[in-house]
Amino acid sequence: MLSARILARATRTQPRILQQARRLATESASKRTQSTFVKEREAVKHHAAESSELWKKLTFFIAVPAILIAGVNAYNLWNKHWEHWAHMPPLEERTEYPYQNIRTKNYFWGNGDKVLLPSSSSSPFLDG
Repeated sequence: MLSARILARATRTQPRILQQARRLATESASKRTQSTFVKEREAVKHHAAESSELWKKLTFFIAVPAILIAGVNAYNLWNKHWEHWAHMPPLEERTEYPYQNIRTKNYFWGNGDKVLLPSSSSSPFLDG
């Protein structure tokens, strides 16, 4: 019985006038704050939509065609370069000088004379 009385006293409601005053004070500030917050959030959302559309258009209508045009230009220059080389006489053999391919000790792989990743197309001196 004692606990029921304590519980009733602890959960006693406020007078109606205090409840109304509290509700009016908090609602208007809350609505005002929520309204400005919602307006600002909608403005940011609208701006983001416009910006994303702008960048999408820039990508598809400017960047992609520019990349394609640059690729065609590079392909044409590549072909012209090799057509030019086709008309030239063959290159003479490179001269071996004593300071090239100096090794103080053998490599520890293979026969010890070859480099790890030889590529005669890029440099004839890498063959070993």
